Amino acid sequence: RRSSDLMRGSFMSKKLVAYFSASGVTRAAAQNLAEAAGADLYEIRPAVPYTDDDLDWTNKKSRSSVEMQDKTFRVPMADTDAKIAAYDVVFLGFPIWWYTAPSIVHSFFEAYDFAGKTVALFATSGGSGFGNTAKDLKISAPGADIREGRLLNGHPSAASLKKWLDALGL
Repeated sequence: RRSSDLMRGSFMSKKLVAYFSASGVTRAAAQNLAEAAGADLYEIRPAVPYTDDDLDWTNKKSRSSVEMQDKTFRVPMADTDAKIAAYDVVFLGFPIWWYTAPSIVHSFFEAYDFAGKTVALFATSGGSGFGNTAKDLKISAPGADIREGRLLNGHPSAASLKKWLDALGL
């Protein structure tokens, strides 16, 4: 393979950026990261898309609130078409909900075999950090090397993303 072929996408990358985005913020971060990493992109989508009312964290009966209160709840996904076996490294992005990853991220992990894969987390957040997210996710991805990544709030430059990617050594 020539590097020019890889740049044009003629061959599948060994890196994947998979993301869940309820409002579009994480989608933008994932697209920028995929470009900086030369990685393929995959959107994790719920079978039933979230509405604004579903995402109302101030309503204890909203869909997202109910899902996040039950640590065993798994959100049905629209598909399981990600070809995880083809990748060595998966960058996994999501918004931080209630100081951790949304339930659908567990659904994603449990739909595939991540044993032997390196998973670097990234997230968007309105104010909280990763908390125990990496630890919380390990239960759903046995054998995966899950690494806490970084918050990609705002619009990080391509240069800052490259610097982070280089620091990860992936």
